[in-house]
Amino acid sequence: MKIIVDAMGGDHAPSEVVLGAAKAASELEIDVVLVGNEEKIKSCLGGQASRIEIVNAQEVISNDEPPVAAVRTKKNASIPMGLRLLKEGYGDAMVSAGSTGALMAGGLFTLGRFEGIERPAIATVFPTKKRPALLLDIGANSECKPKNLVQFALMGSIYCKEIMGVEQPRVGLLNIGVEEEKGNSLVKTTYVMLKELKNINFCGNVEPRDFFDGNFDVVVCDGFTGNIFLKTVEGLAAFLLGQLKDEIKSSIKYSLGALLIKPVFNAVKSRLDYSEYGGAMLLGLDGILVKCHGSSDRKAIFNGIKVAKKFVESDILSEIKEAIKETEGQVG
Repeated sequence: MKIIVDAMGGDHAPSEVVLGAAKAASELEIDVVLVGNEEKIKSCLGGQASRIEIVNAQEVISNDEPPVAAVRTKKNASIPMGLRLLKEGYGDAMVSAGSTGALMAGGLFTLGRFEGIERPAIATVFPTKKRPALLLDIGANSECKPKNLVQFALMGSIYCKEIMGVEQPRVGLLNIGVEEEKGNSLVKTTYVMLKELKNINFCGNVEPRDFFDGNFDVVVCDGFTGNIFLKTVEGLAAFLLGQLKDEIKSSIKYSLGALLIKPVFNAVKSRLDYSEYGGAMLLGLDGILVKCHGSSDRKAIFNGIKVAKKFVESDILSEIKEAIKETEGQVG
C-alpha cells in the first residue's frame, strides 16, 4: 500500500509532517510518497528514509489564498501534484494538513465526484460520553438541498460502520429541537426523506447541546452549520481549559490538589485531543482524501495516515458507490 502525503501542508510543515510520515512508514509497514520541497524534506528526514519516496514540488498553497484560484495557478504546488498522483493511481490515498478549501477544490477538479453524488462532504469525529460520533458536513457546502443531507447521512453511516466498527449507526439530524416539525424548510424536508429511507438507522433530530451525550453515531447538517458548531466547540474547549489552568496556578493549594488528580486531567485531555482521531475524511470524491488539522504535529500526521490505511483496507469507496446507486430512486 502506498500513501501520498502533502509534506508542505499545515502549521508545522514540513518537519512534523515528515517525521509523522516516517514513523507511519516504519510502524505501519506502508510506502509513503512525500510531496513537497525535496531539499527541506531530506533535511527533516535525516537518516529516516526507509519506504519513503520524495516527489519534488516547489510551490505551496497557503490558507489565506483563494482555493480555486490557487489550485488553478499553482499546478506545481504540493496539493495539486499529490492529487494528480492519486488520480493516476500512483498511491492509494492522500493525506494533507494544508488548506481545506484547496484540497476540496483540487479534489473536485482532479478526482471528481462519485456518480450520483451532488456535493462531497467533510466528515470529522468528535468524542462523546459513550463513543466517538461522526459529524458531516463541517465546511465543504455552505448551502445544501435536502438531497445533499440525505447523501451525507448515507456516506456517514457507511463510514461509521466500516471505519468505526458500529454495526447499526444511529443517524441524527442537527436541529434546534427534537420535534419533527422544528427547524427551517431544509431540515424539515430532510427529516421526512431520512425517515423514509430504508437502508439507514435514522433516529430523529439532535440538538447541539445533546450531541455529546453519545446517543447518535452520525449527525448530519449543512456545512455552514457544521463549521460554526466545530469552531464553537474548539473555542469553548480552549476557553474552559485555559480558565482551569489559570485557577490552578492562582493558588498553591489548588496546584497541589491538581497534582493528585493529574491522571484524570490527562485522561480527559487524551479524549479531547484531535490528534488521536487522525483527520477528517472528504466523502463523495472519487478517491481517498484525509484532511488533518492545520495544527497537526507528528502524532496527528501518523494517525491521519493510519486512518487513510484503514480506509483503503475497508474498500469504503465501493461501499458508498453501491449505497448511492441503491437509493438513487428514493432520493429526489
